[in-house]
Amino acid sequence: MEKALRRPSLETLGLGSVLGIFKRGVLPAETSDLVDRVFGAGGDRGCLVISGANGIVGAGKTMQLASRLIPYGITIAALDFPGAPAGLSKQFSGLARSFGKEQAAQIISNVVQFTYDGSHLPKQLAALKPRFLLEAVPEILEIKKSHYQMFHAAFPEIEIRSVTSGFPARELGVGVAHPAFPHEINKVFEVVEPKPSPITQLLWSLGLIPVMVSDDWSFVLDVLFCGVMLASCRYNAATNMPAWKIDKYVRELVGPGPFRAHDAIGAKGANFLTWSCLDHLAQKYGELFTPTKSLVDHKQSGQDWYPPNHLRPMVNWTLDDIEKQEFRTWILGPLFQMTSLLLHEKRSELSQMNAIGEMCAQFRQGVIALARWYGSEKVTRTVEAYHQLHPAAANSPWYPEEFTKMDSAEWQQLYVNAEHDGTVGVITFARESYNQDVDIELNQAIDWLKGEGIERVIVTSDFHLATQLVGADTSDFFPALEDQAKGVALSQKWSQTARRLHDEFATSVGFVNGKRCLGGFLELLQHCHYVVAVESADLGMPEVTLPVVPGMEGCHWMFRKSSPESWPKVLSLLLEGRSVKATTALGWLVDYSGPLTECVRTCWSIARGESALQRRAVNANRLTGVFTEPKGIAPVTGPGLQAARQAILESIRNSCSAPLSEAITIQARHSGAFMSSTACRTGAVGLAFAKTASV
Repeated sequence: MEKALRRPSLETLGLGSVLGIFKRGVLPAETSDLVDRVFGAGGDRGCLVISGANGIVGAGKTMQLASRLIPYGITIAALDFPGAPAGLSKQFSGLARSFGKEQAAQIISNVVQFTYDGSHLPKQLAALKPRFLLEAVPEILEIKKSHYQMFHAAFPEIEIRSVTSGFPARELGVGVAHPAFPHEINKVFEVVEPKPSPITQLLWSLGLIPVMVSDDWSFVLDVLFCGVMLASCRYNAATNMPAWKIDKYVRELVGPGPFRAHDAIGAKGANFLTWSCLDHLAQKYGELFTPTKSLVDHKQSGQDWYPPNHLRPMVNWTLDDIEKQEFRTWILGPLFQMTSLLLHEKRSELSQMNAIGEMCAQFRQGVIALARWYGSEKVTRTVEAYHQLHPAAANSPWYPEEFTKMDSAEWQQLYVNAEHDGTVGVITFARESYNQDVDIELNQAIDWLKGEGIERVIVTSDFHLATQLVGADTSDFFPALEDQAKGVALSQKWSQTARRLHDEFATSVGFVNGKRCLGGFLELLQHCHYVVAVESADLGMPEVTLPVVPGMEGCHWMFRKSSPESWPKVLSLLLEGRSVKATTALGWLVDYSGPLTECVRTCWSIARGESALQRRAVNANRLTGVFTEPKGIAPVTGPGLQAARQAILESIRNSCSAPLSEAITIQARHSGAFMSSTACRTGAVGLAFAKTASV
């Protein structure tokens, strides 16, 4: 019998579980089959229409989908008004950077542009046999409805999805596929439909991230994104603090800069969309969502929130502790109250609701995870304190009881899930960067599997929310920049977690199923007895470029697990920061690499004890002969990189020359010490810290 800590994310898309993928040996859906179901097969194949294609949403989605559908011969019909800004042509440079000019030109050549008057479709469109319309016309309900009527009249069988930010499907009369900004690169779509359709599953199979949400005003993303904007506007009205200063404090507190985001998206459109979402939410839920006068004014004027000459350096100042506490109440109070509404209405699975906040609204820590850190009582006190500052919000929905459920697996396993069939377990990551939350949840998942008697495990990303594993979340390093002991403790703790994958299972298999595995996540998976990676995956240790010193035993574990002949490759990986393809890492980083289906079957065979693949042992003795001089390694420029390379060499030298039992502490000291160095504080991590925390 199969069991899971919480509901697998894939199941919400009608695609079963990750454990089921390994047991069947195939993915739950194939792109070619889904393309046939959505667009027709063979000579009956039709096109994808994107209306409003020159707008910021339409242009981004045109390029994103065109680049993925070109192998399947799907034409993109891009429809917009004559004279609309040339949004599509602006996408070419981005395509060229990603794919090269030749392939970018091929993608563009598969996009056919049409103009229309808003009432009549171009006659030439019928020849392309439209099968699926992604509508991105202005966020005005009457315009959208008439648009659908026009398409249904011309093509009665066409499937339609709206990219609306706020209108429920029941108001529109069609399903919703709301994409997150930036539209060229963000892969998340909030999907509203009665059950997962072939369209939604096609998005998944193309490497995008559809997330099922309930049919409620503004879904999840724009309650959070517009909510933090509204909270910032209310604080501005209460204190007259300028937008740029509020952004800095919001960035320090939760991650995003709402005012700057509106300007970056395009203030005219973003101000209107935020006002529209909040106005409709306020009509249903009350004063908690009522737009401020400043937001209404900016909606009408289209003015940026950051004036050109705002004299920031001349008028800078810092809030005292009491003022900071009040600021936190103004921002977190409404966010927590709004989150209680999302929870009460069950707008999405908790793990997915949390992920939407991070991947789309740019929260450093999703609001569900943030509430979990605060705890139920503190969340309630924060909202009650907000009601003292803004009494009208107390008349809006507020469900404090939702935060009393934090002991459930759904609350406790936001990022890491575990499944098993009684013999083999699977641990999956739903977050692309490793942080303290992931570390805690990974330990809980291991404890659960051990308690269930599972001795064989596969460790991988969740085939849904995490399409790659990019390493450590460097914001977790911020405290260590000012306190070396905190860096040492962090490295020691994460390394102890990683060792559990090696020490506490009879067989563990790390599987890289996405496009890359870097840094801390690569170090983590190296602790598994076997590592399997799809042949297209990039594997790398970019720490030297940040610069930091690897802190999850990367400076000795990979040497201990590979032959001396491979040590120069490991050294190059650590000192140059460049990635290698999985196929070139066979024998020293990877034990098997191939196409995805073959890798899935190999993982299952290994985990079941049915594979003849030889296990690479970890040498627990002192290593001799590890070459720690950077000869043959590409030179670096700049004192930061030079200092990092030297620090990494010292960590390699000292941790490799010690027995395994001592190396974990030695490498932690090296990693922690470097975090507090000048080189780290003036590098990418230090600059991110200064941007986030120096207010």
